[in-house]
Amino acid sequence: MMPDSPPAPGAATTSQPPSGVGERMNRSAVLWVTLAVFAQEAVWNFYDAQVPEQLRHYFASAGVIGLIMGLDHSWGIFTQPFVGFFSDKLVRRRAGRWPIVLVGAAAASVPFVLIPWASNLPMLMVCVVGFAAIANAFKGVTETLVSDYVVRSQRSKAQGFIKAGAALTIIVSSLISLLVVDRSLHLAFAIPPLLMLIMLGLSWTFLGRRHRETVLPKDKEEKPREFASPWAVMRDALRSPSSPTFLLMIGIFCFAGMWSALRSLMTPYGTQVLGLTRGEAGGLALPGAVAFLVCVLPIAYLSNKLGQLRAMRYGVGLFIVGLLVGFVWQSVPGTITAMILSSLGYASFAVNALVALWNLAPTQKVLGTYTALYTIASQSGMALGPGILGTTIDLTDWRYMLLNAAVFAVITFLVFTRLARRVPDRPVA
Repeated sequence: MMPDSPPAPGAATTSQPPSGVGERMNRSAVLWVTLAVFAQEAVWNFYDAQVPEQLRHYFASAGVIGLIMGLDHSWGIFTQPFVGFFSDKLVRRRAGRWPIVLVGAAAASVPFVLIPWASNLPMLMVCVVGFAAIANAFKGVTETLVSDYVVRSQRSKAQGFIKAGAALTIIVSSLISLLVVDRSLHLAFAIPPLLMLIMLGLSWTFLGRRHRETVLPKDKEEKPREFASPWAVMRDALRSPSSPTFLLMIGIFCFAGMWSALRSLMTPYGTQVLGLTRGEAGGLALPGAVAFLVCVLPIAYLSNKLGQLRAMRYGVGLFIVGLLVGFVWQSVPGTITAMILSSLGYASFAVNALVALWNLAPTQKVLGTYTALYTIASQSGMALGPGILGTTIDLTDWRYMLLNAAVFAVITFLVFTRLARRVPDRPVA
């Protein structure tokens, strides 16, 4: 039942029927934005797969290596609000946000390529930290590109294609590791940034160069509203603990954190509880990844009918069901079933979370900054989630891991339930 009190300020953009209903999605733009996101995610996946092994030459502690690798989740919290706000100022100019993406990619490629050439720890840390800082600065800008070319009512569909493309980068990274790393580490670290620059160059050639022709026109009905700094945007968005934007960020923090924790701790769970070898336990997530890839587009189209908030709420519910199945049925088939159901629930979240946050923006002129808010919430959750879930395992036992994660997911479900009641989004006809 809906509350009697009027929606809080900032909810209007979501409670109103979405603009652009009935308009077709710009498929060409979605294709090139998907290629751009694919390009940067391919580099990140290879970074996550191979940099820990480089660090292992200097650190015996897995905790220290994990702490260093966790830096890539924290840099964006500090840099993306400023870069995103600056990119919002460029949208209506000739090249739009593209210069930030292209210059950032070229700059990030240099320390990335130099990682295997680093002959001592200080040089390696300069390369690792340099890449993470630069690449995180423009990462959110690339993800915001879709909002420049796709009408609001079609963005969930567009996100489905983008997330499917990003999921394919795991395969690309794995192939490079399998076929090239053992033969030439230097070549292996050169391939991902080269692919990134080529793909971004293609995206720029076929989309960025025609930015003025393809960018969405200004909304004549939108009231002009200017913000002097990213801090002004964030103060407006988070002005009270009951604001819908703040609630959504809490939900994003919780869900991203539990998903990251589940992925991080699944291998030791498989060895400790299921009696699998390290390699066998590492493959437990593969069926869920395949399910994500196969179903993310249908979920995106279904979400467009249901509305973003409702779709995410159902996704969290399916995520909880999957965890409970895995806890009750503690076996390899049960765990695989749990990962498939949980991955489908996460797919609903991955497709809709950023779009739902964009829908709460007071003006289309600050979508880059709102992408930074998404980064702050999700990256904070991803950085803290594994530690939080790991602490509950220390207090209980490994066999309770899925149940503990389900308890935290219930909190997320309650957040999305309250949010859906306060800010009802309307499905697209």
